[in-house]
Amino acid sequence: MTDVADFAHLWEPQPGWLNTASYGLPPRPAWDALQAALADWHVGATSWEPWDGSTTRARESFARLIGASAADVFVGSTVSAAVSPIASALPDGAKVLTDSVEFTSNVFPWQVHTDRGVEVVGVPTGELVAAITPGVDVVAVSLVQSSTGEVLDLPAVIAASKQIGALVVLDASQAAGWLPIEVTGVDALVAHSYKWLMAPRGATFGYLSPELQERCRPLHANWYAAEDVHGSYYGTKMALAPDARRFDQSPAWFCFVGAAPALELLEEIGVEKIHAHNLALANEFRAGLGLPPGDSAIVSADVPGADEAFKRAGIRAAVRDGRLRASFHVYSTRADVRLALDALA
Repeated sequence: MTDVADFAHLWEPQPGWLNTASYGLPPRPAWDALQAALADWHVGATSWEPWDGSTTRARESFARLIGASAADVFVGSTVSAAVSPIASALPDGAKVLTDSVEFTSNVFPWQVHTDRGVEVVGVPTGELVAAITPGVDVVAVSLVQSSTGEVLDLPAVIAASKQIGALVVLDASQAAGWLPIEVTGVDALVAHSYKWLMAPRGATFGYLSPELQERCRPLHANWYAAEDVHGSYYGTKMALAPDARRFDQSPAWFCFVGAAPALELLEEIGVEKIHAHNLALANEFRAGLGLPPGDSAIVSADVPGADEAFKRAGIRAAVRDGRLRASFHVYSTRADVRLALDALA
């Protein structure tokens, strides 16, 4: 039976990288695939179709990672652009509930519709489930909060939302790649891949339930979203794909060239194993700070002077909302934890 440590040789992190919540480090297969594609591009050695084959592979891998059909997954470049067709489908006067510290890529796409009466309400994380009451039309929230690392009680959110007929729209950018995900009961899930999925920035994936697909207009309709991609380069005849692919944005090829091997490697290792690995390191760090165990790979703590201490020790973490934020992933080690705790001591 393989373990996370068996794959450690596929990364080359400098000691002290504790900032995957900002961006993930590419595994060797993803890095090599990207370099090969760039070398071909440099000299014009191939057409673009082989690069685009990575988009299909990445779409299928992401679908498997979240327990969805690839037919219900679309690709794009940003979370906000992926959310916008859903927001545009809301009726006038709809109410959207979110977390008061929600990352704005899952807030602003809803708020730009305030001119037609769409209301966006943010509540503290611990009050979210209780706030899912009649009158709420959409619960738009992150599976894992970027600033605090708090993990959403997804079963409770789904149960409360279904009782009142509200849509559940999730941003999984800080979850996909380390947190086991199952989209049953979820209406939409969007994730950028440059964090825990360890892909180049510019590859986003989105899940839309078949029911929600019928309610949304493909606002970014383009040649790549056509049923016949190669037959839709020119002219006024539009025949979009019948499934979620009609919501595709034309992909940034090289981003998906790097994404496909990274996602497939996550599948090979197993997200359940990565989840256990990450939590073990995060909780060892929390214990060193005198904090109780948590359920997140992101540790947010009020540690005065931590940013300066980390910089002196060459540790790369982040400060979000005035608090230290350290994040642990598949390539993180106990040596990284000790290095961080020694720096703070």
